Amino acid sequence: TLSVLLVFVVMILFHPALSIYINTLSSTESLTISSNRTLVSPGNIFELGFFRTNSRWYLGVWYKELTEITYVWIANRDNPISNSIGILKISGNNLVLLGHSNKSVWSTNLTRENERSPVVAELLANGNFVMRDSSGLLWQSFDYPTDTLLPEMKLGYDLKTGLNRFLISWRSLDDPSNGNFSYSLEKRELPEFYLYKGNFRVHRSGPWNGIAFSGIPEDQKLSYMVYNFIENSDEAAYTFRMTNSSIYSKLTINSEGRFQRLTWTPSSGAWNVFWSSPENPECDLYMICGPYAYCDLNTSPSCNCIQGFNPGDVEQWDLRDWTSGCIRRTRLSCSDDGFTRMKNMKLPETTMAIVDRSIGMKECKKRCLSDCNCTAFANADVRNGGTGCVIWTAQLDDVRNYGADGQDLYVRLAAADLVKRRNANGKIIS
Repeated sequence: TLSVLLVFVVMILFHPALSIYINTLSSTESLTISSNRTLVSPGNIFELGFFRTNSRWYLGVWYKELTEITYVWIANRDNPISNSIGILKISGNNLVLLGHSNKSVWSTNLTRENERSPVVAELLANGNFVMRDSSGLLWQSFDYPTDTLLPEMKLGYDLKTGLNRFLISWRSLDDPSNGNFSYSLEKRELPEFYLYKGNFRVHRSGPWNGIAFSGIPEDQKLSYMVYNFIENSDEAAYTFRMTNSSIYSKLTINSEGRFQRLTWTPSSGAWNVFWSSPENPECDLYMICGPYAYCDLNTSPSCNCIQGFNPGDVEQWDLRDWTSGCIRRTRLSCSDDGFTRMKNMKLPETTMAIVDRSIGMKECKKRCLSDCNCTAFANADVRNGGTGCVIWTAQLDDVRNYGADGQDLYVRLAAADLVKRRNANGKIIS
């Protein structure tokens, strides 16, 4: 029996198929830089441990089996360990990362009055590093992303706790500290995401239309991926999941300010850029055409005034500076106005938008006409022929035309600026 046991032990130690990985850390255990020990998620997809870049040590999570090292979460990105003395352990009710002289460089920073059961840390199959006790989840890394959104993570607000989950780029390719770019959700009646450089808006996602964000039409339905924007009294957040486990996908904001969807397939053996934003500086940059104008890559110049509007500063427009936007040719009368239909549009910024998901387009048009401040309307959801109503009561900003994507936008015009056409009886209608 002893010889059989020895054979079994040897098989365990040296046969790759029988390798044993640990994904939990108990209150009596620790991870140290010197031990080189790591936690490995079930399925061997993700690994948590210490890594070094630019002569500094960090605690992070990365893809375990990929040929290209890819970090997806970092605990101490702005407080690195400068030498090889570092330890991760559970202290009381918290995960703590200690550096030289046992100085705390990172902690989950939870406050619990009573410690009722043992606490354990665990790296889950989806890459989420969690801390829990017998009563359930106490803390999770998915609530504190760095520059990457993985499947099953959420980007946006937990309205019950006020937690805002957003992405911040690395400072450079070898410096994971907070960089210059961020990607976050703006809470409003019709929420949308913004790419920031510092406090300056670089790109706007457009609102979620039931299928995709109207300003990121490239993110369409795929056979191997399902994604959604959740909006209710508890949360407002974007999430996605994979239906094919052999394909990896992630959303990342890189140090150069590009928000990208990257995919990895076994056949490619590399991360492929599925889409990147901003992709075309002529049209993707925020407010490049000014108010009441729209951008179209198929026209020259790319900025155009909406029908019924003229350039606000003709001289500046001639110099290819469109930031002044456009102004109405004719003032609205409120009682005798109509609408021009603009197809395949990225909807205007929703700061002053009013949303009613219970009505259709006919009622939406009536409401807009009955409000003298209404400047445009559109469907809130484009699925099933279109449902819901969005009404704009301020100037129309950051609008774009797409060749085959986007959605219909109805812009209010004075009767004199409407294109006239005749019906079957020869009567002129708007």
